[in-house]
Amino acid sequence: MSRAPVVVGLGETAVPTARRIALALPGARFHGLSGRVHDADEYFADAMAHLRALFEAGVPIVGVCASGVLIRALAPKLADKHSEPPVIAVAEDGSAVVPLLGGHRGANDLARQIGAVLNVAAAITTASDVHFGIALDEPPAGYTLGNPADFKEFAAALLAGAKLRVEGAAPWLVASRLPLDPAGALAVAITPRREAGGPTQLVYHPRVLAVGVGCERGAAPEEMLALARVALADAEMAEAAVAGVYSLDLKADEPAVHALAEALGVPARFFPAAILEAETPRLANPSDLVFAEVACHGVAEGAALAAAGPEAQLIVPKRKSAKATVAIAVAPAPFDGATVGQPQGRLSIVGTGPGDRDWMTPEAATRIAEASDLVGYRLYLDLLGSLAAGKARHDFALGDEMARVRAALALAAEGRTVALVSSGDPGIYAMASLVFELLDGAPDPAWRRISLRVVPGISALQAAAARIGAPLGHDFCAISLSDLLTPWSVIERRVRAAAEADFVVAFYNPASQRRNHQLGRARDLLLMHRRGDTPVVIARNLGRAGEQVTVATLETFDPGAIDMLTLVLVGSSATRTVARGDGRLWVYTPRGYAAKHVVVEAR
Repeated sequence: MSRAPVVVGLGETAVPTARRIALALPGARFHGLSGRVHDADEYFADAMAHLRALFEAGVPIVGVCASGVLIRALAPKLADKHSEPPVIAVAEDGSAVVPLLGGHRGANDLARQIGAVLNVAAAITTASDVHFGIALDEPPAGYTLGNPADFKEFAAALLAGAKLRVEGAAPWLVASRLPLDPAGALAVAITPRREAGGPTQLVYHPRVLAVGVGCERGAAPEEMLALARVALADAEMAEAAVAGVYSLDLKADEPAVHALAEALGVPARFFPAAILEAETPRLANPSDLVFAEVACHGVAEGAALAAAGPEAQLIVPKRKSAKATVAIAVAPAPFDGATVGQPQGRLSIVGTGPGDRDWMTPEAATRIAEASDLVGYRLYLDLLGSLAAGKARHDFALGDEMARVRAALALAAEGRTVALVSSGDPGIYAMASLVFELLDGAPDPAWRRISLRVVPGISALQAAAARIGAPLGHDFCAISLSDLLTPWSVIERRVRAAAEADFVVAFYNPASQRRNHQLGRARDLLLMHRRGDTPVVIARNLGRAGEQVTVATLETFDPGAIDMLTLVLVGSSATRTVARGDGRLWVYTPRGYAAKHVVVEAR
């Protein structure tokens, strides 16, 4: 099982158990039925459709609900038990854990993990698990079954009474209840080498190989992949025995290195030059030219040996293509490829919307869930609620934007997965532009090697417009009235231009305790170019407790009643109002479809 599971709850009584499971499983998300569940990471309206969509996407499902719900939802989608994702049914009170589907793809192991969290025994029904206390088709971490297509026939013979011999070191097999016999008719081979296996022989590949690589800047991923695969094939080593792909930290942002790791299904990790230089006595091809360039005598060989450990042997010395190098080392025992070296740091600049969890996009929630570290204004991090649970928080006061961004970049440069959290959209008067400004003159070159993603969010102007109708139906602009970073003379010129161009205008940062004249001046400039009865939308605390969205006119609204928690939308000369049944108003700006329709009718 490689994908993080989704825990699904259909009612309020499922929430405590579902949330407990989701917090305990790495990367897990809690999806709740809209209107029936609170505090979920994501909501859905149609339970059957949502369960089927998750299943078809290959996402492991933990349903905190009656097993019958899962069965009825997924029965029409069942086909191949070797390709279906794990599906687990958990009683709402946590008293039972039953793997329903995907026993051959991690469901039994996942059920055991959940059982341990809930302190109950998982109801495992897979025959080989029950008889021998081990799942031969689900080897422990560090091993991969090389011929899963032969498992069914092999397991049938084993259950029929055949004896089993083990070829190679496998403590996890020896500790089981398997009928072991050195002369057994069935065999289990533990080897990093390429072996086909068959109905009477299962082949397990221990992850003992470290693939070290180097490359010129911008090397083609195809070149790197071809070089590595030929090296593995010539050494008669199985790709499934590779624990990771390793290189110098200067290569942390090279697409070719990450493409190779992705193709092999293993992590890409990186070492500083000093660590690789320490491997110089063990290198087969030390190079003074390489040392002059990157401060170590070998990148590919050094990285492979550093990853595989002090007792590793170099089984493939450095090989070269036009722009890439590769070397392979073998460790004496399986190792976790993701625990050596440092990963490429990741920074997601996340917009969480105006405040309401319903306005947070699924991508934003995913990036926050994946993050090891959260950086942001403390109020914004508090608003994340359960999404922030179990993560390192780096809280900053309002006004500490520069320190906030520097901290996020520094954490990512250390190899962490960081979410820099903004409300609204991070690219609209928020942190994204500052990140790129600091990168533009980055004092630390490691900042440029991180993986960077901007995750859009619903902006305050979008939220205000949606609450009141469609005032942004035609051309509009956004102007911040804060003169802390922009001179007032520049802001005033922009307001005047917007007024003359007849844009709908969204005013951000309209006023504060120290700034209380700018909005009045902006209103006066607009009144020079549009009528006094032009609609003005005043939106305060959008998506939060105490939300208020009201409509006034340009002539009558009071700038003195506006604060920093408010967004002001001023209509254009075309903006109109429509009375609601309750006496309040909708506001919209027509695009011109009616006039187009009249022209078409005339023709």
